[in-house]
Amino acid sequence: MLFILFTLDNERYVIDATQVERLMPLTPQSPPKTIPGAPSWVAGVLDHEGAPLPVIDLPALALGRPAAQLMSTRVVLVRYPHAGTVRLLALLLEGATRTIRLEADAFHDAGIDMPNARYLGPVASEAGGLVQWIRVEHLLPDEVKALLFPEAHA
Repeated sequence: MLFILFTLDNERYVIDATQVERLMPLTPQSPPKTIPGAPSWVAGVLDHEGAPLPVIDLPALALGRPAAQLMSTRVVLVRYPHAGTVRLLALLLEGATRTIRLEADAFHDAGIDMPNARYLGPVASEAGGLVQWIRVEHLLPDEVKALLFPEAHA
């Protein structure tokens, strides 16, 4: 399988490349429009082909700090399954500059139950050490889904 490799501080993570629609640089000229009252890790919305697209700041979600404005920080459009459909969702990822190939069966349960971070999937050993699979489909808690996709909860 092909994965997008990225970092959270010094740790390495991957997302399944088949879930990725597009990868773009983060440009200071067009930052996300902030949404007052949203959780701190909802960076706001971007204009994508004339429609607002929610932006999730993965470092803010996982580490409690916003994504750094680095050359390697990317906006990654992912296909997010929700209410029987697939929605686009933008993720801010740091260090997202390469891909790696790993077999799905190379990943194993990390052995730690993280009920508040269900998106943290299994781990695999790779040449640079362990990598952890971020499960896009488990990123958003129900209350945030209701904020971002209100029509599905009406």
